[in-house]
Amino acid sequence: QVQLVESGGGLVQTGGSLRLSCVASGINFRFTAMGWYRQAPGKKRELVARISSGGATNYAESMKGRFTISRDNGKNTVYLQMNSVIPEDTAVYYCQTTPTISGPDYWGQGTQVTVSS
Repeated sequence: QVQLVESGGGLVQTGGSLRLSCVASGINFRFTAMGWYRQAPGKKRELVARISSGGATNYAESMKGRFTISRDNGKNTVYLQMNSVIPEDTAVYYCQTTPTISGPDYWGQGTQVTVSS
């Protein structure tokens, strides 16, 4: 049973910071790439950031320099540090993983981030 549980969302002012967490279970976490995606009202789900099992990262262009993805293999947790947030960052943020080559993607339930002006 694969389970991803996000937390850390909430209301934050423009320019503020927030840290999201995703705790994974049912996977061999240390060998698995993880990602953060987001979906704003009326828009498609989009990539925010990904981190490989070895710690290599990539980011969507609009998040570069503001967001940082990291992982703690001892806690089976992936983080998204969000700095200098803007109202356009308002969305539901989802944790994602694909633990098996022939298997499906897995998604968390999402955590709401709302950025006020």
